[in-house]
Amino acid sequence: MSATAKKSLDRVLKLMADNDCDSLDLKFTDVPGTWQHLSLPKSQLNEDLFERGTGFDGSSIRGFQSIEESDMLLVPRADTATVDPFIAGTLTIIADVSDPLTNSDYSRDPRFVARKAEKHLSKTGIGDVSYWGPELEFFVFDSVRFDQRTNYGYYFIDSDEGIWNTGSEQMVGRGPSGEPLPNLGSRPRQKGGYFPTPPVDTMTDLRNDCAKIMETTFGMEIEKHHHEVATAGQGEIDMRYGPLLTIADHVMEYKYVVRNVAKRYGKVATFMPKPLFEDNGTGMHTHQSIWKDGSPLFADPNGGRYAGLSELGLNYIGGLLHHAKALAALVAPSSNSYKRLVPGFEAPTILAMSARNRSAAARIPMYFQDPHAKRVEFRPPDPSCNPYLAFSAMLMAGLDGIQRGLDPGEALEVDLYQLSEEELAKLRHMPDSLNAALNELEDDHEFLLSGNVFTPDLLETWVKFKRETEVDGVRLRPHPYEFFLSFDA
Repeated sequence: MSATAKKSLDRVLKLMADNDCDSLDLKFTDVPGTWQHLSLPKSQLNEDLFERGTGFDGSSIRGFQSIEESDMLLVPRADTATVDPFIAGTLTIIADVSDPLTNSDYSRDPRFVARKAEKHLSKTGIGDVSYWGPELEFFVFDSVRFDQRTNYGYYFIDSDEGIWNTGSEQMVGRGPSGEPLPNLGSRPRQKGGYFPTPPVDTMTDLRNDCAKIMETTFGMEIEKHHHEVATAGQGEIDMRYGPLLTIADHVMEYKYVVRNVAKRYGKVATFMPKPLFEDNGTGMHTHQSIWKDGSPLFADPNGGRYAGLSELGLNYIGGLLHHAKALAALVAPSSNSYKRLVPGFEAPTILAMSARNRSAAARIPMYFQDPHAKRVEFRPPDPSCNPYLAFSAMLMAGLDGIQRGLDPGEALEVDLYQLSEEELAKLRHMPDSLNAALNELEDDHEFLLSGNVFTPDLLETWVKFKRETEVDGVRLRPHPYEFFLSFDA
């Protein structure tokens, strides 16, 4: 066995001994973007595990293998090991997926795609690192019920913080000893949840606990957290930017922490893009930039022709905007994503560039003039995406823009939500449905295949899975509101 495998084993065994852990929990990401896991007792750890991996049934994982080719391997990566804060006596570790027949990385493993994207950037000679700063939003509810059968379909969400409970006599909230709480009336209004102090913001302690675990256990640098715009427990915890693969790993860890801390509070967290009608949806605005030899490439020392951006930075944005419709299938990949991306509401559907303007799909933050802070914030993504695939796809679009010298077009400085229909008709827009986004990806995906970062097989698998499970799954089922509209037809 290799010296690397022995070093990995020694590191993990020391961590387990130091923290009284007797189990190793391997976590990996399926194609849609959900963490899966299996656990091994300490007695089963050996060098072979870190060299060749442990077997699992790939046909039972969404987007992976068919049943006749189901044998796959998980290879844990020691540099990701840490004590699991939610499973007693357990070390958690991220694993890569390997094909036992070829003894090579698995082409549909999302983490492998991210690793290839980072290597591809270096091979182009454009830069040696890309930095990513996603802003994940989420909701924390007190309860949720949903079901879909032949003769009925519904969902029901409740939150003691929800403005709809202002007049309720029977509250869902509970005190420290489990006693029902009286209705005290302090709640964020619809679209009025941005930055209120307690008692209106009831989630500060929960977010504090999340931030502490993210920093101390998973090594994220948390910059701030706050209540978000919507009522009913919408929040955001911001982590400092970092390299693509590292931040994609952190996104998976972030979701794991928020969901499990919410459970400790007797609540439930969701990263669904649009769970509430008539209030803000949940996005994942993604800040990104390219550096080389320790220097930022998006800043022009002479001020540039727009917002202090270099031509390389403008071309990167040109690539994002040029391929945005195809990117939609990967960065806003759920049918629910397009309940958020609706023109005229607080969502970036217009494919334009602007400084400071949050109604544009590509925003150049202007908080600080330091060249190291120069970046683009791409606003259409939401946290239902697979971060490994979404970040990689955005990087590939930006690199294509640089290599082809794509211009982002004229910057729009007006509030895009206030434009007339005639003015809006002249602009490019994000797709209005998941099916439209998938069609765009089928028509425009060559840029993703460069350097073999994405493969045709993976993209075909993605489109097929999304069409069968979401596009067809949603359009075949009656919507509850259709009964209001047409039951008496």
